[in-house]
Amino acid sequence: MKALITGITGFVGSHLAEYLLSQELEVYGIARWRSRTENIDHILSSIRLVNADIRDGYSLQKVFREVEPDCCFHLASQSFVLESWNSPIETLSTNILGTINVLEAIRSTCKSCRTLVAGSSEEYGLVYPKEIPIKETNPLRPMSPYGVSKVAEDQLGVLYHRSYGMNIIVTRAFNHTGPRRGEVFATSSFAKQIAEIELKCKKPVVKVGNLEAWRDFTDVRDVVKAYQLAIDICQLCQPGEAYNICSGNILRIGTVLDTLLGLSNIKIGIEQDPDRMRPSDVPILLGDCSKFRAATGWRPEIPFEKTLGDLLTYWRWKVRK
Repeated sequence: MKALITGITGFVGSHLAEYLLSQELEVYGIARWRSRTENIDHILSSIRLVNADIRDGYSLQKVFREVEPDCCFHLASQSFVLESWNSPIETLSTNILGTINVLEAIRSTCKSCRTLVAGSSEEYGLVYPKEIPIKETNPLRPMSPYGVSKVAEDQLGVLYHRSYGMNIIVTRAFNHTGPRRGEVFATSSFAKQIAEIELKCKKPVVKVGNLEAWRDFTDVRDVVKAYQLAIDICQLCQPGEAYNICSGNILRIGTVLDTLLGLSNIKIGIEQDPDRMRPSDVPILLGDCSKFRAATGWRPEIPFEKTLGDLLTYWRWKVRK
């Protein structure tokens, strides 16, 4: 069985590739010719990279025609919320037009390909207390250009299913982290700064953004298992439907930082950095994944304390390189 991953060189894509290989799938990945491959260097001999850009419809058509995948995981996107405020046009162009190009390539070359469009909990945006925990039926009120772009991706997936009968599943993953998470994201930024402080590369102060937001965290290694189940050949999930992927537990960002600080033996201070604050921020994101659980039986298995420990271990290794 052939699986094609857009964004294979990224944080989630690299973990998904590892997992699919463990399930004995033939893994192909779309990457631009200048893409950094450090996240997948250890599995390069086991996968096949194909050169394309999701913003280039012609190159995608060529890839899908040649590979003829049985399933496609569309993960490639500009995924940093703060960056979407700095570069809204780039974010909307990459995420929305890129998704159209992917879906058009599938429609014209391998329409039966079972496809996952990776949405985000940021689509829900402004959530009122009476709407928590968040179900898939909750109104979508995005509060960032990134959130808007993900709503568009989500709805494009549904549109192509309804219009062309394509086998498209939409997932809305809540916060997920773990080893290889990009340093621009809060948990990874905290872990990297702590690792640098331990090596005396910087002053013993962690710079932070908003610590008062509450988030539903899952380990990335559990999330990629959910993605595989979502488009399992047995069709556990229904095409044209959206499914939340989350733990159902909530943590304050400040508590996450405290946990990471507790894994270090060095006394470290905290300082708020205005540049890390967003113009508007979602105060609380707590998900309900009962719909996905009923369809697949999936449950997260990795304790979040282990996730944070593995993340800090990763950054300790990385800053020493």
